[in-house]
Amino acid sequence: MIGAVTIHDELRAPGTGLTTFPGSDPAELSEVRLIDLAWNELTELPVWLGGLTSLVELRLDGNRLRSLPDLAGLTALRALHLDGNRLTEVPGCPPYLETLYLYGNAIERLPERLGGGLRHLAAGGNRLTGVPDALWKLTRLESLNLAENALTDVPAAIGGLTRLRMLDLGHNDLATIPPEIGDLGLTDYLYLSDNRVTEVPAAIGRLDRLAYLNVTDNRLTALPEALGRMASLVELRLYNNRLETLPGSIGGLGRLRELHLQGNRLAALPDSIGGLGELRVLDLRNNQLRSLPGAVAGLARLTHLDLRNNRLRTLPESLGELPALEKLDLRWNKLDGEPDALRRLVERGCVVLR
Repeated sequence: MIGAVTIHDELRAPGTGLTTFPGSDPAELSEVRLIDLAWNELTELPVWLGGLTSLVELRLDGNRLRSLPDLAGLTALRALHLDGNRLTEVPGCPPYLETLYLYGNAIERLPERLGGGLRHLAAGGNRLTGVPDALWKLTRLESLNLAENALTDVPAAIGGLTRLRMLDLGHNDLATIPPEIGDLGLTDYLYLSDNRVTEVPAAIGRLDRLAYLNVTDNRLTALPEALGRMASLVELRLYNNRLETLPGSIGGLGRLRELHLQGNRLAALPDSIGGLGELRVLDLRNNQLRSLPGAVAGLARLTHLDLRNNRLRTLPESLGELPALEKLDLRWNKLDGEPDALRRLVERGCVVLR
């Protein structure tokens, strides 16, 4: 028993105000498999920590660490949690590490040796301007977060990470996305928001198992027709770009539930929009729409439609036939008269804002 709580093979003392690592005799921790000292005030770690060969998981998130001892000797370590510290570098990785979380530090470069068994790597919120070539050879990676850095390039080699389910490249300085992104096995999400991207490669259509796509706050002027092949998309966020049109293929996104398009330059919607039979939320505020297609009647499950600050003067009669619509926001348009479609929506309980 040492100053923190030791239960069998675990040492747990998260959020207890520790300023120094508990204990001074490594023999006391020789059999420990889990150390959880997250959310404390630690500023340094003992050198002997690197000799705990039974340690499987080490949680040190939310401390004040500026450096690490050599951890290469932690041959049993599988998960290392270091989010929210003050690290400027990582000296190296234990050889069989599977999970490495480094989010929210001040790291300028990742180690050249990352361990070939990594499955989860989070290095967002640092100061990376590039990553080592070795990263693109981590073919077991399932999740990769490199957001909130200063990356300017993603190489074609990213296509080799075929086991990736989640990829976050948002909030960087990327101007292009390589077509090899279509070779990934993404299923959960792809974040590309807040970059300088002007074009989405047609190869993105091969991501037909992806559920969530975010390309907001970029410089897109158009989308590829291949977008319609992303048949598993549930949520699509494209706001704050420069889109003037939508591809006709968008109607092929039969599972889509949320479509966020605010802050673009759309003047019209394709009739195929009516094919989005599962859509619940459609946000079109701050565009240049002059009309809506009658095909909106096909949005049978739509509950929220935001049309604020467009150029609408008339509405299709079919808008009044939407059976599930709960809220329609038409503020900052200049409609002519009182459309009958609005009267019918109000009568059945839809909130209409003008």
